[in-house]
Amino acid sequence: HVQLVESGGGLVQPGGSLRLSCAASGSILSSCALAWHRQAPGKERELVSTIDSIGNVVYADFVKGRFTTSRDNGKNTATLSLQMNSLSTEDTAMYYCAACFGGWQGYKYWGQGTQVTVS
Repeated sequence: HVQLVESGGGLVQPGGSLRLSCAASGSILSSCALAWHRQAPGKERELVSTIDSIGNVVYADFVKGRFTTSRDNGKNTATLSLQMNSLSTEDTAMYYCAACFGGWQGYKYWGQGTQVTVS
């Protein structure tokens, strides 16, 4: 089992920056991909970025070089980070950390989310 706890959300002005963190724990983490998703009110949840177990990162097109994802692995733990710069009102959403991609089932484990509001 994997537990995920996000932090770092808040209110920021357009053009500002925020850094989100996700504290992950679980014995299978070392082999799992981690990801950030977001969901804005009235919209579908969308992938922001994903990072595999060896640090390869893929970003959604809308990131456009503004966000940076990283992970720091420990023993049965990991810290997933999302540095967000040049934020716009369109980035307002609940941001979720996810772990362990299961193919067609998607990610198996999810955090509770952290709210980012750009206004």
